[in-house]
Amino acid sequence: MVEDISLTFFAKRFRHKAFFNRRLKTTGGRYHLGSHNIDFNPKVSELYGEKELINVIKHELCHYHLHLEDKGYQHKDAEFKSLLKQTGGSRYVRPLVEQKPQSYHQYQCEKCQTLILRKRRINTQRYVCGKCHGKLVECAPGK
Repeated sequence: MVEDISLTFFAKRFRHKAFFNRRLKTTGGRYHLGSHNIDFNPKVSELYGEKELINVIKHELCHYHLHLEDKGYQHKDAEFKSLLKQTGGSRYVRPLVEQKPQSYHQYQCEKCQTLILRKRRINTQRYVCGKCHGKLVECAPGK
């Protein structure tokens, strides 16, 4: 499949190995600079189907062909962005891991009753309300 996509969209042969790697967790695929092999996360096709996998393959082939031609193969390079746009590959893979809802610590000012949400706990003995400099009191945990 990788060889076919390489010939169709890049008009160049793929001469190395491509395989699925179940150890990949958050990334759709990975191009190895040393060996020139590419591995893909099988979860991409399981969760989103073959179309999304093809987009990931195009993305990794952009890295592959540009690196072998000594051109800008990194995400930040203009050549990479241009080739990715030409071939229709995806810039990012859709989330592969279920994200937990973020919990917040709630604080309320005793003076002006302003509600303050923070991801991390704060020391109420040290910090005060940003509006009126009143004392902060921790409330029940929120979402």
